[in-house]
Amino acid sequence: QVQLVESGGGLVQAGGSLRLSCGASGLTFSRYTMGWFRQAPGKEREFVAARDWSGIRTEYADSVKGRFTISRENAQNTVYLHMNSLKPEDTAIYYCAAKGPLGSYAYWGQGTQVTVSS
Repeated sequence: QVQLVESGGGLVQAGGSLRLSCGASGLTFSRYTMGWFRQAPGKEREFVAARDWSGIRTEYADSVKGRFTISRENAQNTVYLHMNSLKPEDTAIYYCAAKGPLGSYAYWGQGTQVTVSS
């Protein structure tokens, strides 16, 4: 059974930083592209960042480029989202997800709340 468990969310002031973690089990982690998504109240879930299985290729939403960094430790089955210069508009539930060889994000975590106060 595949499980993705996020942690590290919380309340932070604008301009602050947080690091989210996502631990994976039940899958061959090193074969999956790992992504982060978020969903703000009243909005649809949106893509934030992804890092491929090799750890070399990354992709970011324009809204977070230069502020967020996605990293992964395959030996620890963990993916991170380092968030700097946080803005109130970054407030959302953040989800990690795993995308396998078929090209879709098949597995999702339960999410962790990030709240940025102005």
